[in-house]
Amino acid sequence: MTTVRRAVLTLPAAPLGPDNPLPALRAPAGAGAHAVDAPTLAELPRDMARAIGRAPLRSLLPTAVRDGYGRERTPTDLDSIVIENDRLRATVLPGLGGRIHSLHHKPTGRELLYRNPVFQPAAFALNGAWFSGGIEWNIGATGHTTLSCSPLHASTVRAPDGGPMLRLWEWERLRDLPFQVDLWLPEGSDFLYVGVRVRNPHERPAPVYWWSNTAVPEDRRIVAPADAAWHHGYERGLRRVPVPVTEDGTDRSYPLNGAHAADWFYDLAEEQRRWIAALDTDGTGLVQTSTDPLRGRKLFLWGTERGGRRWQEWLTEPGTPGYAEIQAGLARTQLEHLELAGGAEFSWLEAYGPLAADPAAALGDDWAAARADVERTLAGALPRDAVDAAYRAWREGAADSAPEETLAAGSGWGALEVLRGRHDLPGTPFPESTLGPEQAPWLELLRTGVLPPPANGAAPGVPLVAAPWRDMLETAPADPSTEYHLGIAQWHAGDRAQAVRSWERGLKEATACWPLLYCLAVADREDGHPDRAAERFAEASADHEAASGPRDASRHPDDSRDASRHPDDPRHAPRHSADCETVAATLGREAVEALLAAGRPDRARSLWGGLPERARRSGAFRLLEARLLLAEGRKDEARAVFDAGFEVADLGEGAEILGEVWARLTDEPLPYAYEFRMRPS
Repeated sequence: MTTVRRAVLTLPAAPLGPDNPLPALRAPAGAGAHAVDAPTLAELPRDMARAIGRAPLRSLLPTAVRDGYGRERTPTDLDSIVIENDRLRATVLPGLGGRIHSLHHKPTGRELLYRNPVFQPAAFALNGAWFSGGIEWNIGATGHTTLSCSPLHASTVRAPDGGPMLRLWEWERLRDLPFQVDLWLPEGSDFLYVGVRVRNPHERPAPVYWWSNTAVPEDRRIVAPADAAWHHGYERGLRRVPVPVTEDGTDRSYPLNGAHAADWFYDLAEEQRRWIAALDTDGTGLVQTSTDPLRGRKLFLWGTERGGRRWQEWLTEPGTPGYAEIQAGLARTQLEHLELAGGAEFSWLEAYGPLAADPAAALGDDWAAARADVERTLAGALPRDAVDAAYRAWREGAADSAPEETLAAGSGWGALEVLRGRHDLPGTPFPESTLGPEQAPWLELLRTGVLPPPANGAAPGVPLVAAPWRDMLETAPADPSTEYHLGIAQWHAGDRAQAVRSWERGLKEATACWPLLYCLAVADREDGHPDRAAERFAEASADHEAASGPRDASRHPDDSRDASRHPDDPRHAPRHSADCETVAATLGREAVEALLAAGRPDRARSLWGGLPERARRSGAFRLLEARLLLAEGRKDEARAVFDAGFEVADLGEGAEILGEVWARLTDEPLPYAYEFRMRPS
């Protein structure tokens, strides 16, 4: 019989730490890594170009940047949920985006996924913290979801066959949409079924992005039913090429044949069954298939050059085998977004399980024969009609079923939106019991029309930016806190001039000026005024320093963590922490970087001396110190910082800053420890 039960997974884990306390007014830091240059865009099919240009993110609002993690790992107990029958066992992490950590095939004893032996956050999610391995569910916008390291709601539900099913659900805040992921194992089945639904409860249409990403060992052959693919690299091109053998004679179905990190989006024919497989040298491995709405299939590889190897080590432990990703999405490429009409939904069914193909055919040089053999083997193991029938049974008889036993709780944002919009969402309740301190001010605004200010000395609360909340802010009594949040909502809507006016109005009566000064500094920088931006960043840092008073150096930022969270959970630190040292370090880093960009190393040095000592010892600030020394003409001292060694925990995807600073210091090759470049030189 299939069972669903709670369990504990113990891994070496780095704590997530507090979220960045400053509003995420800018576009995702890694957005450039997924961009397409204008000449390429002009040559693409019109529908693809239109989908690529649909509703790009202006900012990460209302979510926060998650950059408070480090790289010191200790054994940590993680809450998990295990769903298993006599054939498969899936281990799910509800507190970390609902990630499937492991998919174990019992009869063969095989692990079908790449299972990361550690939990190590890195800056790959849209909002920062992300980790590698397993199967992840990506919703929101191009990139890894902002929910990568966040808790989802989880409960048992009746599956279509009457057995237990695990439901995961949340409210995705970038696009303001609820979604659910239902996982079940029919009795005796070798395949894990996954029903997914994204709903738009609003009257307006919404842009939708979904990709299910599966990590597999990179020493596999990736087989997909296509003769061409759209190739995208970190040099921002996108072109259609033949597969598996490209123009240079390289067989791209083997990830280890690629030198540099790249995406290969397979161009599947409209009538083609959707699937992708990763096969070992004996023809066995994992296959993923789905109903037709999940159109896209993709291979991501890190490449064999130094940058790709270094990133692989960064995400796990040296000596650990590398991985690649096979992915499935709603669009042909991850650069595109679909439009979901108001009141409508996207739904589909996926299936994951073992495959044992004929190695002579599946691994041979005849690509057509390899594809045909995998498709024949898949048809025998799980016919296409069976997948379609399972989808209909789930959508018509189980997708709306009420949850039964609660296994984990997500955020309170969905409950707040349901209260505001009076949405009816069968199957995915967002109970008022999940409302917490982050939602409390907004609940007060909803009920009374007044947004209460933060406690004296506290950092501003979490922003909300959707049009209905912006309307309420515009009619609420004006005070500095309300003007701050109204400006953020206006900024998100693209009305930047009005946002600046709101922040300037709030500044006139504010006792704590630094939140408003920070927003105005970002606006100056975005508008091409680096000198004025630098001054305002510095003013914000000085104002916070004056408001917070003498700093207790013995106090650790994590001392303020929420006692209701497990102390050993990597999610233990409070989101949007008001800890003075965290705010001081975050503002100081922004200010020093802005002053350096404005050619003011003297002012940057003065501010540097007042930053928290613990922060200055961290890798990000060691890099900043090297840049400051270089700007001061102290090249030997800057080189000494590199020679002493440091690690920038929140180094972003596609970031080349380490190589750029090193090149200003010396003509020597960049040391391997600092090699994270993901594109050809």
